[in-house]
Amino acid sequence: MESAFLELLLAEAPATEYEVPLERARQAGADPATLAALARARTLALRLRTQLARHRRRENELAALFSTAGDLATLRDLDDVLHAIVRRARRLLGTDVAYLTLEDPARGDTYMRVTDGSVAASFQRLRLPMGAGLGGLVAQTASPYRSPSYLADPQFAHTRDIDTGVRDEGLVAILGVPLRLGHRVIGVLFAADRRERRFAQDEIALLGSLADHAAIAIDSARMLTETREALAELDQASRLGAARAAATERAATAHDRLTALVLRGGDLDDLARAVTDVLDGTLSVLDPDGARIAGAATDPGGDVPALVGAARESGRAAHAGPYWVVAVTAGTEQLGALVLHTAAPLDEADQRTLERAGLVTALIMLFRRSAADAHARVGGDLLADLLLAPDRDPAGLRDRAHRLGLDLTRPHLLLAVAWAEHAHRGDGAAGSRARLAALAAAHGGLATRYEGRDVLLLPGTDPAGTARDVAAELRRHGTVAAAGPAAGPAAVAAAYREAIRCLSAALALGRHGDGVTTADLGFLGVVLGEGRDLDGYLADTLGPLLDYDAARGARLVQTLDAYFAADRSPSRARHALHVHPNTVHQRLDRITQLLGADWRSPARALELQLALALHRTRTVPPAG
Repeated sequence: MESAFLELLLAEAPATEYEVPLERARQAGADPATLAALARARTLALRLRTQLARHRRRENELAALFSTAGDLATLRDLDDVLHAIVRRARRLLGTDVAYLTLEDPARGDTYMRVTDGSVAASFQRLRLPMGAGLGGLVAQTASPYRSPSYLADPQFAHTRDIDTGVRDEGLVAILGVPLRLGHRVIGVLFAADRRERRFAQDEIALLGSLADHAAIAIDSARMLTETREALAELDQASRLGAARAAATERAATAHDRLTALVLRGGDLDDLARAVTDVLDGTLSVLDPDGARIAGAATDPGGDVPALVGAARESGRAAHAGPYWVVAVTAGTEQLGALVLHTAAPLDEADQRTLERAGLVTALIMLFRRSAADAHARVGGDLLADLLLAPDRDPAGLRDRAHRLGLDLTRPHLLLAVAWAEHAHRGDGAAGSRARLAALAAAHGGLATRYEGRDVLLLPGTDPAGTARDVAAELRRHGTVAAAGPAAGPAAVAAAYREAIRCLSAALALGRHGDGVTTADLGFLGVVLGEGRDLDGYLADTLGPLLDYDAARGARLVQTLDAYFAADRSPSRARHALHVHPNTVHQRLDRITQLLGADWRSPARALELQLALALHRTRTVPPAG
C-alpha cells in the first residue's frame, strides 16, 4: 500500500488525494499497525511533496534570475529589461500586479516607470510625492515593507491621489522592496494582489533579488549613456584641439609677461599694455568708484556697475556684447575693475588670462597701498612730532621731512578736519582716514591723527582755497579749517593751534561741511587769530557774569545770549529760555548792575555779542 503514495508523488497529485490509500485500508478492515504505517507513509509523502514543490519553485526562481542576468549581459533597451523584470516578479510571486517606480530628481517626486497586470489608467499615471505611500516608507528606510491591507495600514503617509489609484486598481495587499545603487535608493519594485495576503520571507527575498537586477540594469544603462556622451565629448575635444593649443600659447605668453611685470615693479599702465597686446583689445583700469586710473578710455555706458557686480559674485569675467569686465578684489574689498573692449569673443583660455590680469592688478594696487601706508605712517609720525615739540630738534625735523620729499622752509598749510557723524561711524572712520592719507599723498603732504583730530600738512599759500578744495574732495562729509601759510616747525605748530580754534568756531556757527579760515569768520576770526589772549578777552568782557553764574548757579550769560538772539526782545527771549517774563526782566536788571548801564549801547553790545560767540566756541566739544 505504501507504493500508492509514491505513485501519487510521481503523478504530482493534489494533497487531498493522499488521504485515499488510508481510507481504503480502513474500509478493507486493516489492522491498527497497518493503518499506523500507512499514516506515517502519508505524512512522509506529503512532506516530500512540499520539499519537491519548494525545490521546483526555487529552480524556477533561479532560472528567472539567470534569465534576467542574461538579459542584462545583452542589454540593448532599458525598457525591455525593466518590463521583463516586472513580468517575472508577477509570475514568480503569483500576484495580480507588479510595478516599478523611479525617482525623478528634476521634479522632486517618483513616477510609475513600468507596470504588469495593471488595468487602471489612473494607477499607471501615478506620480508619488517623496516620502508618501508604502513606496515612500521603503525609500526612506531602504528596507522592504509588506502590507496585507494597504488602504487600512496606518504605518505610512496616505495621500488622496495614491489611495485613489490603488482603489481604482483594486489592490489590497502590496509588497515593496528598494532599488539600491550603493547607499542610494533610486526606486521601488512592487508586487500586489487584489485580495488580502501576507507575503512570506522567501517571497520578499526573491523580489529583492529582482530589484537588485533592476538597479543594475538602470546603472548599466546610465553608464552606457555616459560612455556615449564621453565619446562624443572626446570627438568634440579632438576637433577643438588646435584652437585650444593656440589659446594655451596665448595664455602662457600672458602669464610670462604679467609675471615679469610684477617682478620688475611695473605699474598699471604697463599691465594695460600687456593685456591689450595679448588679447587684442582696449583695456581700462577703474578705481572702486568707476573712474579710469590707467589704460585707454572705454565706454560701456551704464553696464559697468552691473557687470562688476556680476563678476564679483561669480568670481569670473562677465560680459555684455564686446565688453568684458573683471572685478579686482582683495578678500571682501573691492579695489576696482578691468574693462576690456574686444571685437572677437573671448574663449575660456582668454577669459582666464583676463581674470589672471585682475589678480595681478590687485597685487600692484596692494603693493602701491603698502608703500603709501608706510609713507603715511612715517609722515604721520613726523607731523605729530612737528605739532608736539617743534622746538626740540628743528634741524632733525627738517631732515626727516626732506627724506620724505618735504621742504619745511617753504610755505605749508595746516588743515584740521571734523567728520560728520554718518561719515565717521563704524567702518567709515577707517575709510575717512584712508581718503585723507590718499589726498595728502596726492598733494605731496602729510596726514595724521593728533589730539583726537585728523590733521593735514600740505604745501601751498592759499588757505581759504585749499580748505574749500579739500572739503569738496571729501564730498562735504567733513568740515575743514585751514591756517597758514607757515614755514618752519614752530610756524607749523602755531598754524595748527589757529586751525583748531577756527574749526571749533566753524562748528559752533553751524558751518558743517564747509572749508573755512579765520578770515571767513568775521570779527570772530580776528579774535581767534594766533597770538590773541582769548581768556583775557572773555574775562574783560563777560567776567562779572561768568563769575556770578559760577558762584550762584545762575544763567545770566545764557539770558544775555538769548536776549541778543531775540533781537533785544525780553518777551521773545523768555520763550527761548522757557521762563516767566518777570524772570527775564529781573536777570536783565542784574546784568545792568554787573556790567554797567551802558551795556546796551551799540559798541558795548557788539563787544558782548562777539564775546558770547567766542564763549560758545569754548563750550563746544572738541572737533574730531
